[in-house]
Amino acid sequence: MILYVSLGSVLANDRVLQDAFKHHKSNIQVKGAGSVIKLLADDNQGSRHQRFLLRLGTGQTILIAHNIDLAAKISNLEISDVVEFYGEYEWNTKGGVIHWTHRDPNNRHVHGWLKHKGTSYQ
Repeated sequence: MILYVSLGSVLANDRVLQDAFKHHKSNIQVKGAGSVIKLLADDNQGSRHQRFLLRLGTGQTILIAHNIDLAAKISNLEISDVVEFYGEYEWNTKGGVIHWTHRDPNNRHVHGWLKHKGTSYQ
């Protein structure tokens, strides 16, 4: 079951993500934003994913795993850049991961996206 969160303020969604981490919740569709704190190597095993870490306003860190087989890669991403996201949160011990930040070509999942410097990636 996916819990849909209101697309209200980023701070409210930061609190939802903080609660999801604290209570080990997953499958939460959420919108938010954070500052890039680390760029990671692309995951090229299976579906390729661009990976980077964001710090939210609450201090929580989350991994963004953006499928670059289904959506364009953010090519000019740098440390301290702000990235907005809309995707599905999955719990892990390090703060969680946001994935499904792209359109579902089979229309079985909510379409997600990333926004960086005025450009949308989906």
